[in-house]
Amino acid sequence: IEVLKIEECVQSQYIKPKSMYYLHNSVEKRWDIVDTHNSVAILLYHKELDSFVFVKQFRPSIYVKNRDGFTYELCAGIVDKDKSLIEIAKEEVLEETGYDVPLEKLEKISSFYTAVGFAGGRQTLYYVVLDDSMKVNEGGGIEDENIEVIYLKREDTLAFMFDENIATTSGLMFALMWYFKKFE
Repeated sequence: IEVLKIEECVQSQYIKPKSMYYLHNSVEKRWDIVDTHNSVAILLYHKELDSFVFVKQFRPSIYVKNRDGFTYELCAGIVDKDKSLIEIAKEEVLEETGYDVPLEKLEKISSFYTAVGFAGGRQTLYYVVLDDSMKVNEGGGIEDENIEVIYLKREDTLAFMFDENIATTSGLMFALMWYFKKFE
């Protein structure tokens, strides 16, 4: 990775920086926020491999913090299409991991807000059990996403979760905690 430059973001199709002015208990306040898309994320468990399926990809914001920038994440995507959340989740699984999952196999876990200090996007979390019959391509994302599909054995997951040298997301951690509470 070679950083060419970092500059102020003045226009984006993904985010809109704003300042909010408001009264709270009769005190005028200002807070900077980022208007973002909502998202879906999917915890994938491959039953024949006894493994979770994650995606590994480069995130510039993480690179600025740790000079590596590669994160392990749930398969996920923004809600920017005129489709239901579950349909977007199905599309993301196919695009990122190459598994074509039937809609009825996607189980909704919950919805929650992310980055509440500045963005507050709502993420809807799903779970699906994969098998080899669903694999139709290698995944990797669309255009220039460069997503790597990662298989993590279930028995290695707790050590992975608490290894602070691995960049993970709060959604991934929440989904795994849900899994182990429900199934273990």
